[in-house]
Amino acid sequence: MSTEPRILITGASGCVGQYIADHLFRFTEAHLLLLLRDPDKLTAVPREDPRITLLVGDLRELDPHAAAIASAERVIHTATAWGDPERAQAVNVVAVKRLLSLLDPERLEQVIYFSTASILDRNLRLLREALPHGTEYIQTKAQCLLDLEAHPLAERIVAIFPTLVFGGALMAPDVHPTSYLTAGVGEAVRWLWLARWLRADASFHFIHAADIARVCAHLATTPHQPNPEAGQGPVRRLVLGQAPLTVDEAVATLCRWRGVWRPTVGLELRGWLIEGLIRLLRLEVNAWDRFSIRQRHFVHDPVSPPERFGLTSHASTLEEVLDYAGLPRRGPVPRP
Repeated sequence: MSTEPRILITGASGCVGQYIADHLFRFTEAHLLLLLRDPDKLTAVPREDPRITLLVGDLRELDPHAAAIASAERVIHTATAWGDPERAQAVNVVAVKRLLSLLDPERLEQVIYFSTASILDRNLRLLREALPHGTEYIQTKAQCLLDLEAHPLAERIVAIFPTLVFGGALMAPDVHPTSYLTAGVGEAVRWLWLARWLRADASFHFIHAADIARVCAHLATTPHQPNPEAGQGPVRRLVLGQAPLTVDEAVATLCRWRGVWRPTVGLELRGWLIEGLIRLLRLEVNAWDRFSIRQRHFVHDPVSPPERFGLTSHASTLEEVLDYAGLPRRGPVPRP
């Protein structure tokens, strides 16, 4: 690999895309090809720097940038779409195939493709419920993974499956965009008065976007090798996350952080109660939501924090995440 590789990053103005671009710009000598729709949203790296080339356009219209794409030695594909089924199919499936077709196989060393851990079971296999019951986002991500496994470039692809992604800040200044999950924490604390009384048998992983960037930068600047993961196909599957956290542990942490008293015994969230809360709060649920409620434990083995690659995590605990997010911390927990 050359000392100054050309790395193409799609979705470069998004939260994860900007963390990756920022890390590569500050800690490597790579030339960054940043594919994005709105340059004004790019805040984490200097747009005018000679090591940065902006490719302004939509992922569904790549032809104007064909020559630049073909010059890339590494690709980090973070761009995605959800909400509208037609757009999700066009961006998450069709455009991925088109992007791969524009790469020069004589030059290309590696593609890091971003999916979501939500489509995988505990052992990193595709969930059988993903295609028939998933949202348009889940279905298209599942379909694209199947397509990539059969692609001629499969052995050069590393599929990244982030778990719940934190990033950016709520109030403190930050050059990186705020992730949807971090923004949601600010809203979630308003419901601690209710959540503190509830208990849930559920667990999950999380990952900070800065740690995603550390792993991706490591992968993109070290020699690529055929998939070394046991029990997988030609596409390497890496679920990025920290150690699993239970929902009860997360609520307890938020209560301590905000100085909210939490009783030692609470009301167990069983099926009938969940249905009641859905009606009370007027929540819209679909088939995938109901599957997720039944699934409860979205945990994976193996899971890959930065430490798995000899790196150090930026935020390995929820307390560190809340600190970096700038969530105001209140006094000691009041006693009844």
